[in-house]
Amino acid sequence: MKKWKTSLLGIAIWSLAASSIAAPKELDKVVTLVNDSVILQSDVNAMLQTVRINAAEQNQPLPDNALLTEQVMEKLIIETLQLQQAEQFGIRIDDTRLDQAVAEIAKERKLTIPQLQQELEKSGISYSIFREQMRRDMTASEARTIQVRRRINILPQEVEMLAEQLNKQTLQTVQFNISHIQLRVEEGATKEQREETQQQAQQIVDELKNGADFANLAYSYSKGPKALQGGEWGWMRQEEMPTIFADQIKSNGKGAIIGPFRSGVGYHIIKVNDVKGLETVSVTEVNARHILIKTSVILSDDGAKRQLEKARQDILAGRQTFADEAQKLSSDPGSAANGGELGWQTPDLYVPEFKDKIETLPKGTISEPFKTVHGWHIVEVLDRRNVDRTDAAMKNRAYRILFSRKFNEEAQAWLQELRAGAYIEQLGTNDDQG
Repeated sequence: MKKWKTSLLGIAIWSLAASSIAAPKELDKVVTLVNDSVILQSDVNAMLQTVRINAAEQNQPLPDNALLTEQVMEKLIIETLQLQQAEQFGIRIDDTRLDQAVAEIAKERKLTIPQLQQELEKSGISYSIFREQMRRDMTASEARTIQVRRRINILPQEVEMLAEQLNKQTLQTVQFNISHIQLRVEEGATKEQREETQQQAQQIVDELKNGADFANLAYSYSKGPKALQGGEWGWMRQEEMPTIFADQIKSNGKGAIIGPFRSGVGYHIIKVNDVKGLETVSVTEVNARHILIKTSVILSDDGAKRQLEKARQDILAGRQTFADEAQKLSSDPGSAANGGELGWQTPDLYVPEFKDKIETLPKGTISEPFKTVHGWHIVEVLDRRNVDRTDAAMKNRAYRILFSRKFNEEAQAWLQELRAGAYIEQLGTNDDQG
């Protein structure tokens, strides 16, 4: 799960914080203590600058400096806490992995690496800082994944029940592109404060229904996890959404405004930006047969290969049948008893070399001898067929959905616990970028 990627692209690609790699400034100062780490004024200023670059490129207005600084500070605190966890686990992202991630980002934007560097330079961001922020995002994501996975327990009964529900749902192939605004109700808020927040949420809904821009209002009012991205969550299946979203979105069409509705943290508003369907799952199965000869201290690679070459020639010449040779020679007892037949299987079940052969070999052709980790083989593809695996895939999908849903929920809970258990002292910030 490449959560680091979502983090990078979510605030547009340029939303970077220099953090500990920021060049020290003469008037730099510590603005927040996070356990034994610090957040500097230059960290805050760096992220404020890049958020403003984002907004200018997208012609998006921003909230006032106080609210924007609060959102930026919260992101820096959460990132710092995750990096501290990563340090405890000994997590390191080496340059090879980092280079691969940078190349993937460039490819998604249809740029070469030099072109990506030029785009960054135009935005006033150094390539080295961009790379290091990617390293930080990937490191934080890996620490989060390790911790959250330990909290997730998925029972077989859960998978069965959800797969059955999915099979009955008419919306099982639908994806929604959604945006979200969250208005927070602080713990211990009075009845009047809750009602005031509810009225504000309803006012936002009224503005949206009258044509107001959702992203603008998200920037100005939202305290949700995607506030700095204009509230956009992107494409998700209904079952992959946080539960509070999935409970509200049914068969809503493009442009629907949903809410306000209440959760434990406050009031929420959702907009359905777009909707699209999905196809059923079809796979290619191959029925193949093979003869395997394993090497040993008394049988070399050359010896195994020569035995298979002779067996192949005997079969092609009609002197022996494939089944007879398999029963006589094959070191795979399961298939040898069936004349070498492996039965109908998807190629992905096999090791790469064997998979490549059965995917590319013409039907009815016996391959030349080739080697895998198991030994030397000859193989013949008897037939291929396309099979509807929607039912089987549904259980896999149900598991992924449960994992994704529980991961999102547990990740938020873990981050809240991490923050609640941390020593955080805010010493005050100055927005010198305003």
